[in-house]
Amino acid sequence: MKKILLAATAALFLFGAAGCKEKNNVYPKKGVTMICPWGAGGGTDAILRAVCSTAEKYLGTTITVENKTGGAGSIGFRAIKDAKPDGYTLGMITFELNSNPWQGLQDFTYEAYDPLIMVNTDAATITVKADAPYNTLAEFVDYCKAHPGKVNIGNSAPGSVWHIAAGLFASEAGIDVKHVPFEGAAGAVTAVAGGHIEAVSVSLAEVKSQLDAGNVKVLAIMDSKRPEAYPNIPTMKECGYDVEFGTWRGIGLPKGVSAEIKAVLFDAFTKAMKDENFIKTAKNLNQNVTYMDSEVFATYLKNNYEGTGATMKQLGLTN
Repeated sequence: MKKILLAATAALFLFGAAGCKEKNNVYPKKGVTMICPWGAGGGTDAILRAVCSTAEKYLGTTITVENKTGGAGSIGFRAIKDAKPDGYTLGMITFELNSNPWQGLQDFTYEAYDPLIMVNTDAATITVKADAPYNTLAEFVDYCKAHPGKVNIGNSAPGSVWHIAAGLFASEAGIDVKHVPFEGAAGAVTAVAGGHIEAVSVSLAEVKSQLDAGNVKVLAIMDSKRPEAYPNIPTMKECGYDVEFGTWRGIGLPKGVSAEIKAVLFDAFTKAMKDENFIKTAKNLNQNVTYMDSEVFATYLKNNYEGTGATMKQLGLTN
C-alpha cells in the first residue's frame, strides 16, 4: 500500500510539474512580428527596434520589426488592426493614428486597438542645410517673408505630426511656405541635407546623424526646454514663438487579444522600458523615454485625438 501511495504521489507530482511547465509556455511559442508604419531609418523605426531588441530577453522569443509604409501611416495602422488577435502580430501606433481620421485618410480611430504602453514623445525642430544663408530662426523667418510661397518645408506625410508642426510654426510666424510630404522623416532629412528643400520640421532624433555629420543645423526646437545633448539649440519660445509640439509613439494590439497574453506582453515591454540598455540607447538616439501603462495610455489617446482634431481644424487641415 505504501509503495502504491508513493507511486501515485510521484505520478501526481510529475503530472503537476508537466502541467505547470505547459501553462507557462503557452505563449509565446514562436517569434513575434512588430509592425512599423513608417520607413526604416526614421525616428519611429529607430526607437521601435531599440525597445524590441531589449524586450526579446524578457519575452523569451525573437521580435521581428516589419516596415509597412504608405498612406501617412494608415497602411501599417490597418495591418496592426486587422492582424489575428493571437499576440503574434502587434505594432507601433503613432500620432498620425489620431490625425488621419480627421483628413478622411482612414475609416478607423484609436478605438480599434488595445493600447499596451506609451514608449516615447519627441518635439519637432526647424532644421535647415548647414550652409543655408540663415543661422537663426529669426533670419529664417525673414527669408521666408522675403520669398513668400517659395520656401519648402519637408515633413513625413500630408497631415502628419511634422506637417502640423510646420503649419503651427508658419501660422505663428506669419509666413507663407510650401509643405512637402515624404514617406517618413528619413527621406525629408536626406532632402534638406542635399539642398533639395529649404527646411524640415521633424524631430531632433531624426536629424541627429546629419547634424552630427555637419550637414544640417537646427534653428529651434518646439519643446519646453533645450535638449540636454545640444544645449545651443534654443526653444521656439525663446525665439519669440509660443509653439510646443511633437509626436508620441506607443505599442498597440489588435482588439481581441486575451488578457493572459496581454499580461505577458505588458510585463516584457514594461521591463524593457526600464532596462538600462534601452534607456541608454534612447538617449543616444536623442529620443525621450515616456512610459505610460495601458490604462493611462488609453486615456491619453482619447484626449490627444480630440485635441488633434481641434488643432487641425484651426489650421484648415481637416477633410
